[in-house]
Order: sequence, then C-alpha cells, then structure tokens
Amino acid sequence: MAIRVIPTELEGVLIVEPELFRDERGFFQETYHQRRYAEHGIACEFVQDNHSQSRQGVLRGLHYQDRSAPMAKLVRCTRGAILDVVVDLRVGAPSFGSWVAVELSDENARQLFVPVGFGHGFLTRSEVAEIQYKCSGYYTPSAEGVVRWDDPELAVVWPIAEPLVSPRDRQGGSLAEYRERPAFVYAEQIGA
Repeated sequence: MAIRVIPTELEGVLIVEPELFRDERGFFQETYHQRRYAEHGIACEFVQDNHSQSRQGVLRGLHYQDRSAPMAKLVRCTRGAILDVVVDLRVGAPSFGSWVAVELSDENARQLFVPVGFGHGFLTRSEVAEIQYKCSGYYTPSAEGVVRWDDPELAVVWPIAEPLVSPRDRQGGSLAEYRERPAFVYAEQIGA
C-alpha cells in the first residue's frame, strides 16, 4: 500500500493521502503503518487514540499541550467534513503565528499530521462530523493550552461568523499573551 505525503507551508505539518481502494462493496484503506509513515517524516510513537463527534458549526481549538507533555497528532475525519486548522506556536520560528487550513472528510480520506509546537483546531462543516486522531503523548490537563480561535493577530479565515465554541475555548489567550509565556521556542529541540 502506498501513501502520498504533501508538505504544507508550515514546517513539519503534512497532508497524508493513504491509498484508498473502492469497489461496489465499499472501501478499504490502511490508515496507519509505522514504517511507511516514518519513511515520510512521521516517526513519532503514537500512544493514544481519540474519537470525537461534533455537529455542524462547532469549532474546537486552538489547542496544544506544552513541553511538559508534548503531543503530536495524526488527524482524520471519518464521517462528514471539517476544516482543520494548524497554527505555528514556536516562538522564533520564521512561520510563528502562521496557519494552514485543510479540508478533511470521509470523501477525501486525507489525514493531517500536526507536529509538536503547533496549535490545532477544527470547524465542523457537515451536519455531523466524526474525527479520529492518534496522539504521541497522553492527554494531560495541566499541560493543555488554548489560543483563541478568533484572535485578530492570527486572522484565521473561518467560513462562519458565529461558531459554537466551548467556554474554555472562548476564554483562550491571545497570541500576544501566548508570546509572553510561550509553550514552545523554535531553537529548542522538542521530542514528538
């Protein structure tokens, strides 16, 4: 089985297109193969799988876990469609504060690799969406952080003006506040 990996404008953030076999019965796809993914730069060890469901208009993010419990993610949408957004949170990086947005859906069967040092969020575009993602670190509440999804300095272009956002995400810090106490610094080596 083959995979196609497409680099994005953000260093280390990768779009992954695993080979998909469809016929009259349905489809088959190998969604992860450690050796093949490592050959394409996704060499972290995944220790936790998560599965979430959201209804249309729900926006989750922009989340990260700091250096005390860093977490890379391999994200896919197995039902419906989402706009997946990744923001560079590595202070000192040439692309600090820059973002990329990728549509993930059950139709395109794409995945998005989010390395350590980046914030992650998504907006549900379909009536319902199910998102599954592999994590290189364990969920650690004391390590989690949130940068506001609507921070004007980031200027992420979300295709909806009034998404449904949790109280925690609504109270996330600005990029300016994050910069004062950064979780990631570009010059540091951070394990995935």
